Amino acid sequence: MPDTASDTRHKALQVNLDPRLYGTFAEIGAGQEVVRWFFRVGGAAGTVAKSMSAYDMTVSDAIYGTSDRYVSRRRLEAMLSHEFELNVQRLDEKRGDHTCFFSFADTVAARSFRGGSECHGWMGITFQHAPRAPQSRILMHVRMLDVDNAAQAEALGMVGVNLVYGAGFLHQDPEALIRSLLDQLSVGRIEIDMIEFSGAAFASVDNRLMSLKLVQLGLSGAAMFGPHGEVLQPSEVFYKKAILVERGAFHPVTKVHMDMLHRASEKFRALPEVRDSNTPVIEMMEITMRNLLSDQSAVDPQDFLDRADMLAACGLPVLVSDFSEYYRLGAFLSRMTHEPIGITLGVTRLLNLFDESFYTSLPGGILESFGRLLKNHLKLFVYPAIDKQTGGIRSVDNVEVPAGHQKLYDYLNERGSFVGLEPSDASLLSIYPKDVLEALTKRDPKWKTMVPPEVIEAIESKKLFMHD
Repeated sequence: MPDTASDTRHKALQVNLDPRLYGTFAEIGAGQEVVRWFFRVGGAAGTVAKSMSAYDMTVSDAIYGTSDRYVSRRRLEAMLSHEFELNVQRLDEKRGDHTCFFSFADTVAARSFRGGSECHGWMGITFQHAPRAPQSRILMHVRMLDVDNAAQAEALGMVGVNLVYGAGFLHQDPEALIRSLLDQLSVGRIEIDMIEFSGAAFASVDNRLMSLKLVQLGLSGAAMFGPHGEVLQPSEVFYKKAILVERGAFHPVTKVHMDMLHRASEKFRALPEVRDSNTPVIEMMEITMRNLLSDQSAVDPQDFLDRADMLAACGLPVLVSDFSEYYRLGAFLSRMTHEPIGITLGVTRLLNLFDESFYTSLPGGILESFGRLLKNHLKLFVYPAIDKQTGGIRSVDNVEVPAGHQKLYDYLNERGSFVGLEPSDASLLSIYPKDVLEALTKRDPKWKTMVPPEVIEAIESKKLFMHD
């Protein structure tokens, strides 16, 4: 392997000068921005078997098959498979003994002269990590954040070169590959909110950890995976759906967590704007980086996977985010859909929203935070809690907010921003995750009385949170 390169020109040149790497570039939607680099630095004849752009939809369909959406994962996968198979069919006999074939593709929607549309795209590479090896693949979804078309095209070209270089020289270390994707770029120009590794070179890779790495490294504010461990692209999952999300540490998942979601789901689905429109609803759990850190100085990968396995047992998708402030979560979800959004939380966390110390970075302080959070009629579904001092029940209707904010609270409550929930069983309010975790670590069987049956099965079969 050559010395690790960090600048785009050096990376493209090293790919061109490596006699193993040979393949095809197929780019739709923003010019041939990636392959342009390989032609520009020289030596492209050693790397580029073919370069093409099928801009016309009819032409694209004739080559890759029809597709409902041209900027989509489905279209990208069709491009990668078609071009890689052609490479092997046409070139394997001649040079397969010493060549690692690849196909790179992207399909993107950059800023047009009309403006207004989301600037995003799908990008990927199918490749052999050794001559005649089974194929491996990296897929990712990017958002271009520059304000003009030329800058977006430039950024797209750079991240594409980084991906080709990473597949060729960094596939043994997927985390290093992810870190390299924004070399010579910044999170202010490109966001990568989904990445998936598959195939022979990545047999031991857990894509849930790769999703976490995107958020840890700041490549994206959030990443998502499904109950079977599959990575998901948020905007495709949330497209034209109403969203109900519960935020928590889930350390571990308790009966309270599930009751909160179930009670909120009943009221959310009964909202006229959801019920009368027959809008599909997606329910999910969200874990923030702050919740994953907890008392630790760094995220423990095994602890993260334990939580993910528990939520998977409950059949729920998981969003991992760096949105410690609720208004940032609300803004993210509002960008994903125009349908109703609900966030379920406990009454204690609702009180935290009225703590002005959280909003020192906002010019408008607490008023701006609620304005951002509750825009587009977002609602908070609030679960009660026991007042440890009095033994009474604190709910959305009787909770006392910090001095000076009662009128703000009353106004928001009266306008319907807060929806009170009732537990299905009052005894659930005595369950606290810390007590469950303590019982688990001590192998005290009473933890089984505090978590759902599916979580018991997951914990026992996979020994979750029981690592010595």
